[in-house]
Amino acid sequence: MTDQEDSVKSNGHTVMDGTESIDTQNAQAPSDINSKDNTHSTPAEDSSKEPDKAEDTLMQNGAVVGLHTQETSVCSESSEAPDNQEAHGEPKANTATSSNAEAPTKPPQSEPEGPSGALVPEDPKGVPLAASGSGTILTPADQLWSISRDKAVRLRMEGSGRGSETPMTIHQMFLQTVDGFGDSPALFSKKEGQWESLTWRQYYQQCRAAAKSFLKLGLERYHGVGILGFNSPEWFIADIGCILAGGLAAGIYTTNSPEACQYVAAHCEANILVVENQKQLDKILQVKDQLPHVKAIVQYKGELQQKTPFLYTWAEFMKLGEDVPEEQLNAKIDSLRANECCTLIYTSGTTGNPKGVMLSHDNLTWTASTAASMAQLNYATEVLISYLPLSHVAAQVMDMWICMSMAGTVYFADPDALKGSLVTTLKEVRPTSFLGVPRVWEKMAEKMKSVGVKASPMRRRVADWAKSIGLQYNYSAMNGENAVPWGFTLASALVFNKVRSALGFDRCNLCFTGAAPITKETLEYFMSLNVPVMELYGMSESSGPHTASTKDNYHIMSCGKTLHGCKTKLDKPDKDGNGEICFWGRHVFMGYLDMADKTEEALDQDGWLHSGDIGREDENGFIFITGRIKELIITAGGENIPPVPIEDALKAEANIISNAMLIGDKRKFLSMMLTLKCVLDEEGDPTDDLSPEALAFCQQHGVTATKVSEIVANKEPAIYTAIQEGFERVNAGATSNAQKIQKWVILERDFSVNGGELGPTMKLKRPFVMNKYEETINNIYAVTAEKQ
Repeated sequence: MTDQEDSVKSNGHTVMDGTESIDTQNAQAPSDINSKDNTHSTPAEDSSKEPDKAEDTLMQNGAVVGLHTQETSVCSESSEAPDNQEAHGEPKANTATSSNAEAPTKPPQSEPEGPSGALVPEDPKGVPLAASGSGTILTPADQLWSISRDKAVRLRMEGSGRGSETPMTIHQMFLQTVDGFGDSPALFSKKEGQWESLTWRQYYQQCRAAAKSFLKLGLERYHGVGILGFNSPEWFIADIGCILAGGLAAGIYTTNSPEACQYVAAHCEANILVVENQKQLDKILQVKDQLPHVKAIVQYKGELQQKTPFLYTWAEFMKLGEDVPEEQLNAKIDSLRANECCTLIYTSGTTGNPKGVMLSHDNLTWTASTAASMAQLNYATEVLISYLPLSHVAAQVMDMWICMSMAGTVYFADPDALKGSLVTTLKEVRPTSFLGVPRVWEKMAEKMKSVGVKASPMRRRVADWAKSIGLQYNYSAMNGENAVPWGFTLASALVFNKVRSALGFDRCNLCFTGAAPITKETLEYFMSLNVPVMELYGMSESSGPHTASTKDNYHIMSCGKTLHGCKTKLDKPDKDGNGEICFWGRHVFMGYLDMADKTEEALDQDGWLHSGDIGREDENGFIFITGRIKELIITAGGENIPPVPIEDALKAEANIISNAMLIGDKRKFLSMMLTLKCVLDEEGDPTDDLSPEALAFCQQHGVTATKVSEIVANKEPAIYTAIQEGFERVNAGATSNAQKIQKWVILERDFSVNGGELGPTMKLKRPFVMNKYEETINNIYAVTAEKQ
């Protein structure tokens, strides 16, 4: 999912202080979710008074929003009537009698059954919209955006449909899942080679324990808890514990330098930092003197190598809050509001310092529920693998929030997942859905192709035949024809089923890709193996997804259709219908923390989020991304050129190429820098050894080189000729002479995250590359200038 590359502050705004109160005299709070567990409960209110009309509705920014019960809040886009009116047009009895009206605690009746085969009970214990006696629900607000950590926003509520669903906090969503599926498995992690699990009830209790420990350590309201480490139960528990304690959870990329860690921790005014191990702790200790708000550091793996008063192991941390009264934590939880900030997602900082994207409880809970519904995920049956950076919105929303909304199960991969162990985990866990950034899918394809090259001629012929059948079938399914070609059953038995099992996808119903552009070649490769990969599109600023492809609704190279309950607008479209993609919906972020000007750039006066991406919408509602405003190359001749399609086209022509970056802004012609596919070391850094696929490419062209340096130093004629021929084919398809590439160069080292050229989701950081290779770029154009 594409991060918005620019950000910052927002214009003057007024937000009412305090919270909006609704009489709760006739409301009865729910009992404990399990008396044995001593979880959050509130005494019943005095019911001696008659309910007032104010109890039935919530006045929000001048609009009355009905507080739905579990029956009325389960809605569909096509059939739900506005509040207080049935679909037939007849008045209906008002179902909410107080601010403690219950949020939905059971899935729609059409949803799949739970793990034991039994449907969710008809009348499970309710989740209060506000469990405290004050009966407050939303903090009054008259602005759609804010840049202040302690200010609320007006929600983009709709009068009917999915956008009208009752807001809820993270705690309410969590409690709802525990109430219905408390004994179902929530988290699995490996300890000494064995999987250990937590049920949803145990998970909830540990988050409460962590919240009490944060309070004990002095976590202040609206201050940050920075989390720096690889995915683990402790990461989840720290994040949610922080939210329950009234803090702002802030993930920090594990690849960040000490200086970058310091920036995020200082910006969110972190009181506590949670780090994985000594390596990450060392980064923080280097900059601790520049973090005046930090009161404690918790290390969640390994023993501490030094003892100081502010350092704690995870076990010590979890015991710290044992003497904090449950009532104190309950009071804090009761003060949480769905339209206030609970999480900060920091952008990758490709165009300057990272921006703190403020996401509200409603941003996360509404988006999670809506995305899960659109993807037709099943309650208490989904199995996911958590391995992508949780500091990135895509992984966090999928692994933590969507999974919570559906009572799914998360398995945590090993820290070296992206260095090779992910395949092992996939085969062991066999997930029901899987999200991979494009580079993950490309690596899988490269690995399978390298194995295929070594197969016997007969096996290669069978595989090629099966893949042609698979591609034909999946294009037919994509077009809604569902024509099963002759031989499909045999191809499935001989190839497709074996490939799925080898990948761990034998029970995977949905494969997703997002966070960066993916090539048509990669998508077609997996389609040919009957593993269609669905594109998602969104941003940190849209709480993750804005469009999604599903099994019944996808089109190759499209990122799907707009999320239910949201809207898409194309701003200033050209003659071909390409305009800037703008978002509207309850998933749109609150604003950038303490950055008014950047918030103004992102959100227009009407509240539409401007993505910075150029796209079009076809007659069937599919969205296609065609470029990015900030990435557009404007040549000296004034022609606007989107670089990604040209880069992808070249990589498709010569599969020895790993990364390609088009250059030509304010220049007289286009040029390109290339890197070759190579083996990565244990730290994920590129080596000089050519990858198996690159070696196969060399062999096909009669070249015996095994090193990148050999090809570059010798300008290996056969390889350079093959790449040049690829450029000629790409240039032949150019729409104008200005879009033809005239010069190119192969760099000696591939791009990487550690090298700074790629972001955490493997997205090219163009400004960084331009600066790092300034001399190389100048030489390309200087040589040409000398010849003229």
